[in-house]
Amino acid sequence: MATNKNISGNLRGLKNVLIARFSAIGDVAMTIPVIYSVCHCYPDVNFYLATRPSMTSIFINAPKNLTLLGIDVKNEYKGLPGMRRLLKELRKKYNIDAFVDLHDVLRTQMLRLMCFINRIPSTHINKGRGHKRALTRRRNKVMLPLTSSIARYRDAFFRIGLPSQETFNGLYGDNKGDTDLFAKITAPKQDEERWVGFAPFAKHKGKIYPQHLMEKVINEIAQIPSTKIFLFGGGDEERDILRKWAGQHENVISLAEERYGFNIEMSLMSHLNVIVTMDSANMHLASLVNTTVISIWGATHPYCGFKGWRQNESNMIQLPMTCRPCSVFGNKPCLSGDYQCLNAIPSQVIIEKIKTFIIKN
Repeated sequence: MATNKNISGNLRGLKNVLIARFSAIGDVAMTIPVIYSVCHCYPDVNFYLATRPSMTSIFINAPKNLTLLGIDVKNEYKGLPGMRRLLKELRKKYNIDAFVDLHDVLRTQMLRLMCFINRIPSTHINKGRGHKRALTRRRNKVMLPLTSSIARYRDAFFRIGLPSQETFNGLYGDNKGDTDLFAKITAPKQDEERWVGFAPFAKHKGKIYPQHLMEKVINEIAQIPSTKIFLFGGGDEERDILRKWAGQHENVISLAEERYGFNIEMSLMSHLNVIVTMDSANMHLASLVNTTVISIWGATHPYCGFKGWRQNESNMIQLPMTCRPCSVFGNKPCLSGDYQCLNAIPSQVIIEKIKTFIIKN
């Protein structure tokens, strides 16, 4: 949600703007503060976001002038012929007069080529790939914070002629998600209760805090009176681990037993006092509902530009190691083979940080 705040811009007189961002959940989630702000700054412009079908439900309380398009780029619109057909269909249906590429990969580059052929103005995100290589290389690292992905998205709109101010203030604004949505999971939060979330997994090993250490953290937090813990995750292996952890305490609930969907899980997230995440999608989803995030960083680094929206740096737990970051996405094998960037983070550091948000002085 956001306050409606028009600003000077749109000198091209754009009316129907196509936006594209496919890829991972976290990358798509980071577009929300920018897209919602642009939509509210230009209420007379229609925006059409092409993304993966599974991503459309993230866009809770979307602006009225934003249309979400779930596009199957792996089957229905595959390759150059598929992109050509997609643009043709969208032009015919929505009279597209500009394209903002927030992905800059082969398929969206194909869309830009089609736009060029059809004389439709387009722009794309500057990912700063060279600077990221300098930040993650093994020797002679350039340890400087890079422009955030959110700022890069905003810049893409600026270059198409749609400068914006940030009006986005969370998917629920100053409110929280509807408690009826997660009534199947838990009863409403009581005044004396403190709710803590844990999202202990990520796509790559270089971003996952060791299981035995995370289990220690959960076990100790579960002993604190009036505390309820919610475990977020998915997939068979993750489900088994979270089921085991939840089975040890009556006040620990695993959400991995069912596929509740973004709408339900994010509504529940908005009621948490704090959530512990990796550098992962849940870090971004929680930040979008204004929940305090304690994020744990290993092979990756906030300097790469992927920290959560408005996330407080004091809540980012990481070690000052000269080998960090070794990759942008955490997908490269550890050079020393021991992942000390994660294994050497004491569980007690995380425990004490959580306590600052749930124990009254």
